[in-house]
Amino acid sequence: MTEYTLSFKPAIGLYGQHDPSAALFENGRLVYGIEEERLTREKHAVDTFPERAIQSCLDYRDLALSDVERVLLPYDPSLRSKALSHYVRDALRVDGAVSKVQAVENLLKTQAESRFFPTRRVESRLAALGDDVPPIETLPHHECHAASAFHPSGFDEALALTVDAKGEYDATVVWHADADGLERVRTYEHPNSLGLFFGIVTEFLGYRMFNGEGKVMGLAPYGEENPALERTLRSLVDTGANYDVTELTRRWGTGYGVGRLEEAFGRSRNETPGEFTQWEQDLAYTAQKLLEETVLDVVETYTAALDTSNLALAGGVALNCKLNKRLRESDAVDDVFAQPVAHDAGLAVGAGMLERRPDQVDDFETVYYGPSYDAEEIRDVLETNKITYHEADDVERYTAERLADGALVGWFDGRLELGPRALGNRSILADPRTVESRDRVNRFVKHREEWRPFAPSMLESAADEYLVDGEPAPYMITAFDVEPEKRDDLRAVLHPADDSTRPQTVNEAQNPRYHGMISAFEDVTGVPVVLNTSFNDHAEPIVTTPTEALKDFFGMGLDTLVLRDFVVEKADAVVEKAGPPVSPV
Repeated sequence: MTEYTLSFKPAIGLYGQHDPSAALFENGRLVYGIEEERLTREKHAVDTFPERAIQSCLDYRDLALSDVERVLLPYDPSLRSKALSHYVRDALRVDGAVSKVQAVENLLKTQAESRFFPTRRVESRLAALGDDVPPIETLPHHECHAASAFHPSGFDEALALTVDAKGEYDATVVWHADADGLERVRTYEHPNSLGLFFGIVTEFLGYRMFNGEGKVMGLAPYGEENPALERTLRSLVDTGANYDVTELTRRWGTGYGVGRLEEAFGRSRNETPGEFTQWEQDLAYTAQKLLEETVLDVVETYTAALDTSNLALAGGVALNCKLNKRLRESDAVDDVFAQPVAHDAGLAVGAGMLERRPDQVDDFETVYYGPSYDAEEIRDVLETNKITYHEADDVERYTAERLADGALVGWFDGRLELGPRALGNRSILADPRTVESRDRVNRFVKHREEWRPFAPSMLESAADEYLVDGEPAPYMITAFDVEPEKRDDLRAVLHPADDSTRPQTVNEAQNPRYHGMISAFEDVTGVPVVLNTSFNDHAEPIVTTPTEALKDFFGMGLDTLVLRDFVVEKADAVVEKAGPPVSPV
């Protein structure tokens, strides 16, 4: 008999505010997963119950809600009481008597809900999807993150490290992970939060927490050592395995911390995001440096204490590919598995895995867990919308030749990726060999800051040739240095400031058609690499459907759209040359 478990991360009430998702497990095996933002078309789907994602999971196996054995939620609201003293202090710090009373009342209501009826709101929302709501279980947030990292890692034993803004009461947790499961070794309780620390710097630089941290990471290499700035920032935080960032993070949200930075530095936050002075670039550099310094010391301290050289990572901070590079290069670490869906959307994956022994969980080999569209569905969309198209006899070769000619290509094929990276099924592709290619994608396609770098997809067999200490890296979640003699092949996908890159390596088993296209590009150009960025416009989620792909194709500066074997060309497509690279200043 087939048993189904539905796991989902709401973004309402006691369950966080961002990145809701849902995952379906069949006899304990992950078979489907999707983020709510891909269906609502609202980035991060803030304050949203994942109704569409849940229904998408059920539809995948033609299930009713009553066919599901149980529902898993990756939060245990009862654990919020461990941080009650912090919440009380935070409420009492609110300015104004009336506001203070309201904050205390809201706290009391939240604590009562957490203790006495933690799943009531979820049950009510689920009841709208079906008459019978399955039993609901709540699981600790950071333990779900840890399971998502260790259980599918292939490791027999490891240090599992989970780092984010906040779980129920914890912000960073060190775990000893082995065949028997997870043992909590050390907990850094909220508000001592590295995720919140980096989010505060992100907001100070003009971006938004939970959305702009990757941009700050990308900005950091443009910065330089700035002793005066570093002294000031270090006066506010202690780094290392016994880190303490609460001077900035003692209040939830970023307002307090941004104010402390403004006071300490004697300058206001950046009001023009995307444009930066050298000082602001230096701040990004220094914040990244202190983050790396801290997490590295935690890892080196506890790999020694636990006598293991394997490292499994999850939590939103684990999406920082520069940090992951630093950890991978440590002498204390032999192997790293960073969960590619490391942020809160991955909690649904971890909750389902936590219910099984690690040795009963399949190794993570793909992120292609979302919906797909067959040829007839795509043809129907094209013909209904009277779109001129043709079918390519060899779509991989056709695409490779268009890329080599300088075309910018939207590539839509197979199942939607789960997680923040497009890995060859919902991708925008370009020739990786010239800076002009990078600038054209930034300017005419992604409509974003022109100093931001792109990533490559390369044949796994080429990793040793192109990457320093090259190894399989299928998820674009860690950075590498590039061999000096190969940099001219990859100008469009190198970070302009340090010549590093964040690759996706591709083998035939993972994605045969994408592998075939890159192989064809190598046949045409001699370079086994393409520029790959997510198929979406600025501030938009990655496209899910053929209709969304067509909408973006005609709204962006793309030349060619490939939908499985169907090809759409813009009749007036002209390969234009962009101007010189633009610095972030």
